[in-house]
Amino acid sequence: MASAVTCCRSVVFVKRKTLYFYRQNSKFLSTIGTVPAGQRNRPSKKQLRKPTCPEDLSWEERLSDVVTPLWRLSYDEQLKVKQKNQKRILSQLCGYLSGDLQTQSSSPVRSKLRFPVMPVLPSPVRDGYRNKSTFSVNRGVDGNPKTVGFYMGTGRGRNIVCINGDHLLNMPEKHKLVARCYQDFICRSPLEPCLLFHTGGHWREVTVRTNTEGHTMAIVYFHPQLLTPEEVAHHKAELVEYFTRGPGSVCQLDSLLFQESKMTRCTHEESPYQLLYGQPHIYEEVLGFKFRISADAFFQVNQAAAEVLYRTVRDLCLPNHNEVGGRTRVGGTLLDVCCGTGAIGITMSHRVDRIIGIELIEQAVEDARHNAVLNNVLNCEFIPGKAEVVLPGSMSQLSSAGGELVAAVVNPSRAGLHHRVVRALRNQPAIRRLVFVSCKPDGEAMRNFRELCCAPDPQKKLTGEAFSPTLAVPVDMFPHTPHCELVLLFER
Repeated sequence: MASAVTCCRSVVFVKRKTLYFYRQNSKFLSTIGTVPAGQRNRPSKKQLRKPTCPEDLSWEERLSDVVTPLWRLSYDEQLKVKQKNQKRILSQLCGYLSGDLQTQSSSPVRSKLRFPVMPVLPSPVRDGYRNKSTFSVNRGVDGNPKTVGFYMGTGRGRNIVCINGDHLLNMPEKHKLVARCYQDFICRSPLEPCLLFHTGGHWREVTVRTNTEGHTMAIVYFHPQLLTPEEVAHHKAELVEYFTRGPGSVCQLDSLLFQESKMTRCTHEESPYQLLYGQPHIYEEVLGFKFRISADAFFQVNQAAAEVLYRTVRDLCLPNHNEVGGRTRVGGTLLDVCCGTGAIGITMSHRVDRIIGIELIEQAVEDARHNAVLNNVLNCEFIPGKAEVVLPGSMSQLSSAGGELVAAVVNPSRAGLHHRVVRALRNQPAIRRLVFVSCKPDGEAMRNFRELCCAPDPQKKLTGEAFSPTLAVPVDMFPHTPHCELVLLFER
């Protein structure tokens, strides 16, 4: 009987939250219309009919099917596919939770959705939306080993081929131009490309970053092999000459950086980025706040859709607000776990008394502190360290100061949260409202969801009261692909 009453109360509560969300966002959603005719070069009818045999496709079409699998569909059709995918993933979560509550089953059983899933919020920009692209170097269809583009095939299958990406709908023209110029430069260079580290070669991929004002940063990656520092310096000078005074000057780069590395991937600390030309950073604006973007800083790849995402997170974290001095304000403290460079916390800073951001990567914490100063935000505190270590102390400090925690937000990478972070969140009784932002909810994040919502499990040290998912809002950050950013509200 008690269980039934609790369930009824939960349903009423969720309905109220849903109605509130619709009221708050109806005006905003109505401003996002369809793409004006002519903004996008639609594929021909022949291209839209996908042949059943891959060999009948051109290399460009094959690459489009890998990088942007939904490119043949209209945008409305793409949103329907994404909505169906998100509901499938979330019904799997409900199936997991039913198993946890009934039989402790770990099989992915789908179940009827137990909470509202809002329609996918569309991206205001559909084509050329990426502000960061990385182009690889490898052997092209014509056998040219200095082709700059995107891989197809596998090393194991020995069928890797590099395809030019000029036709891809999600790539801006500026990125494509830099890639073409980089290919021209390395073709002129006497140095060979580094296709496999153990076979020699030097020129590797190039990353291009841009902002809405058109500023452009290019980062060239290079394997020194056995070259002397003097020899490397000579080739760096030629790279600068090409992009500042030579044919590459058409790119109008604002920043040109260079990283020497004998590893596939390495951090700035392991091998510092060298500024060869221009400014060390570019800047981007989101919801009226300005953010510094360095070579390896994380920033959402779709700036326009990031504004939609951050508005959604803000409205779910801080649903009850008052107008104070003409500005919307809630008060209290917001906890931002995995805060990165501080974008979520800073964009909500004017609505709360205090932001506490926790981030493992110290460079990201430095960027977050810089961004707070840049925007004259004085109520943000960014703490470096492991969340499971920092969180208890921060909560104790908040409690002793008499502060009220209004919500916690987490925005982890594709790898999801470490189980110790989930445990720390779950076992903090003051956290009653948790907003989880996931770019891959059907991956490791699903394990996080289950651990937040399962019955108490002393063996896993999950002793805190279970959360319940009460609302899901997908945001389309990646048009022409099946992926979405999912914002999931948990309450207890």
